[in-house]
Amino acid sequence: MKTRNLRWSTGLCALLLVPTVGLAGGDRDDDDDDEIPFAEAHVFFELNNTDGDLGIHALIDGEPWKRLRIEDQKERRILDVKVRGRLRRQGLTEIFFESAEPPFDELLPKEFFARFPEGTYDIEGITLEGDELESETEITHAMPAPPEPTVNGKKAAAQCDEDEPGYDATEVSAKDGIVIDWPAVTSTHPNLGKKGVININNYQVVVEVEVEVDGEEFASVLSVILPPKETSMTIPAEFIAQGEEFKYEVLAREESFNQTAIESCFVLE
Repeated sequence: MKTRNLRWSTGLCALLLVPTVGLAGGDRDDDDDDEIPFAEAHVFFELNNTDGDLGIHALIDGEPWKRLRIEDQKERRILDVKVRGRLRRQGLTEIFFESAEPPFDELLPKEFFARFPEGTYDIEGITLEGDELESETEITHAMPAPPEPTVNGKKAAAQCDEDEPGYDATEVSAKDGIVIDWPAVTSTHPNLGKKGVININNYQVVVEVEVEVDGEEFASVLSVILPPKETSMTIPAEFIAQGEEFKYEVLAREESFNQTAIESCFVLE
């Protein structure tokens, strides 16, 4: 189950990823005073604490552009995108990406963070008119501690794959409603990244159930983003009425957008 926040599909676009060519030649304007900031410019990390993996994500939005690149704190390019053909004339305004997320036994957290050091990352682009876009974003290795959710007061299940040993979906009654809640997250992850206190920007709860529509399986998804002082969510009865087996995810997101997710499941008694 993947977190669905900030993951708008970019579709099948005619993009060329260029790892070595910069924003040069006729594609850029050298007057730094005329640089236009992006409306949104975020580069951040996501930890799936249940599966044990880390990935780097980005969300960028702004004026229509035909060229985009991201540089790390030492001006080393980590992404270079050039739009081609008819799409170049149309331009792009928004892009979201997420990296591969190999498990920790393939890529240790300390090795992952070494690939993407802390610091100020530059996001630069070229508009359709040839003007420069530029924003900065701060990368930090401070990851929120994993949320510890319960469902109607019952501890989250650790194994939700029915085909694997130890399957233990939490059994709950829907008679008086179903509530997912968790203690507030106030510190960083105890076992990886930077240590210290943390300020949560928001929480997200995603609940999913498979239903059958006209003989075809359909994933019905409920996704809610909550302010930092809200640490519980009641699932609407109309959503619960769709099935008996549910997967859910609780995600804690800190100020720089770094986010830590816990996945679990429950079944109706």
